[in-house]
Amino acid sequence: MKKQVTFKNNDLKIAGDLYLPNGMDNSQKYPAIMCVHTGGGVKEQTSRLYAQKLSEKGFIDLAFDVSHQGESEGKLRYLEDPTSRVEDARCAVDYLATLSFVDADKMGAVGICAGDRYAISAAQTDHRIKAVAGISTVDIGRTFILDMYNICP
Repeated sequence: MKKQVTFKNNDLKIAGDLYLPNGMDNSQKYPAIMCVHTGGGVKEQTSRLYAQKLSEKGFIDLAFDVSHQGESEGKLRYLEDPTSRVEDARCAVDYLATLSFVDADKMGAVGICAGDRYAISAAQTDHRIKAVAGISTVDIGRTFILDMYNICP
């Protein structure tokens, strides 16, 4: 089951889709995972697929559009700002922690492609994230440097 949600990163409203396990009992607590999408992506793409599949395994999952992208707010559209993206991930964890059916001691993060770096960075400073996984990982900083200097690896 999918539910559209919003949460805040400072003054910006972040749009998300919360995926809930079938047959979920609201009186129980479930482990939760926030899914950080690819660079330039949106929640309806790859992160949605992972969130759906993980919810089928009994997890609460949050796929969200980072600030400045998709349905989330931010005046400079399509901005790829690493600092904002890491803070978006922390704010996603903040949101999950407010849900009565989330076990705050069992929260994790999944990052896809460039999103892996943001999920890992958030996990380094937000100790509520107990596990983190990167899928099709990319070193976004190295990619930007190589592109900036027109260097092919």
